[in-house]
Amino acid sequence: MSIELPALPFEKNALEPHISTETIEYHYGKHHQAYVTKLNAAIEGTDLANKDLEYIVKNSKGGLFNNAAQVWNHNFYWQCLTPEQKVPNSILSSKLQESFGSVDAFKDAFTESALGNFGSGWTWLVQNADKSLAIVNTDDAQTPITQDQTPLLTCDVWEHAYYVDYRNARPEYVKHFWALVNWNFVESQLAA
Repeated sequence: MSIELPALPFEKNALEPHISTETIEYHYGKHHQAYVTKLNAAIEGTDLANKDLEYIVKNSKGGLFNNAAQVWNHNFYWQCLTPEQKVPNSILSSKLQESFGSVDAFKDAFTESALGNFGSGWTWLVQNADKSLAIVNTDDAQTPITQDQTPLLTCDVWEHAYYVDYRNARPEYVKHFWALVNWNFVESQLAA
């Protein structure tokens, strides 16, 4: 069994003008694909070759972990985006209000965290084991699934996620990210 690059949940041009087709072609078609290719080469002929991606992430180290976790993180990231404008449902809105004061206060806190995430990494909304919500930053390929946290939403803040469209202006990218959040997906993660 090999790890597959999943199809995007939208057309390559669907996120424009916020994220360009060119960015999707590089980010998904080249970066994400490269992680999948390297992961498959690394697990070929090993006891991990027949395991699912989450198992590999949780049971590997070094370069193998980096590629597996980057595949998992990217798979999750694409699900967090949609061209359809939505707002959080009442259950999610209540949880965000309970944890952060309001939906807008959550967005502000998440944005601040994403902008302050030094270097390459990810910013996440997670649910902890006690059902509380938190915003966490991870470096490089790190992922909340290795910390017994349930990811609900992520923003990729590696430069390859935004450099074509926004050059080094991460604040512009994060501002546009909010126009693309797939709240239905976030809600499905919370419900699960």
